[in-house]
Amino acid sequence: MKKLFKRMSVLLAAGLLIVVAAGCGKPLADQDALARAKKADTLVWGVKADTRLFGLMDVKTGSIKGFEVDMAKALTKQILGSKGKAELVQITSDTRVPMLKGGNVDAVIGTMTITPERQKVLNFSDSYFNAGQSLLVPKDSKIKSVKDLTAGTKVIGVQGSNSVDNIRKVAPATKVLQLSDYAQAFTALKSHQGDALTTDNGILYGMSQQDPRYVVVGGSFTKEPYGIAMNKGQTKLTNAMNKALKTLRQNGTYEKLINKWFGDVPGFDIKEVG
Repeated sequence: MKKLFKRMSVLLAAGLLIVVAAGCGKPLADQDALARAKKADTLVWGVKADTRLFGLMDVKTGSIKGFEVDMAKALTKQILGSKGKAELVQITSDTRVPMLKGGNVDAVIGTMTITPERQKVLNFSDSYFNAGQSLLVPKDSKIKSVKDLTAGTKVIGVQGSNSVDNIRKVAPATKVLQLSDYAQAFTALKSHQGDALTTDNGILYGMSQQDPRYVVVGGSFTKEPYGIAMNKGQTKLTNAMNKALKTLRQNGTYEKLINKWFGDVPGFDIKEVG
């Protein structure tokens, strides 16, 4: 009996030590992401896979391609060195923040506008792309700007994107249909579920390039500076991102990637985004 009691006491003590050790450890999202990345020679990025030009899944190769994907890879090399690897995790507008807060990714580069509300819960790098919200409509549409969005119109947007809030402010009478990603949103526009699709102009130009029957109209009615998002408190990683961004601009890599993905897009002014 004494031996059994002693054995149970040892097991109980060991169990308590495990619980205490686990309790003392920081949640993954709160750990030093830069130190972890350097130790593993890997930065884990959240990237879009539904946004032409920025991040789109290539069904033939099974890989995600786009400006932001190339930027993630270039930034990784700047921060971690030549052996550094960029691990890409697919995210949507709706999952960006939960993925960061859960520690599933170290950083998100996914057409994410820097806003005061988001800055309360996330860290942001300096802007790497200055976009502006606009409208995508069929070529024969009577809608030429946000002024034409009335009580009889319906606009399509994407969940988790601030473009939905913006359109409700500038066109409060119009109805809004929210879908989970840009692929679904564009399909909905083409199947006449809405009269216009709204989001940032860079994204819309990608859709117009995909299907020239749809055009971007009305110019930009907001300013949408994109930033790389990290969890709140990741100051070391944020500083490293800003330093790397500055280097890519100085050594010509940034301009090279902008021209690679946007140089041939009709109506797109490269000078406005840098």
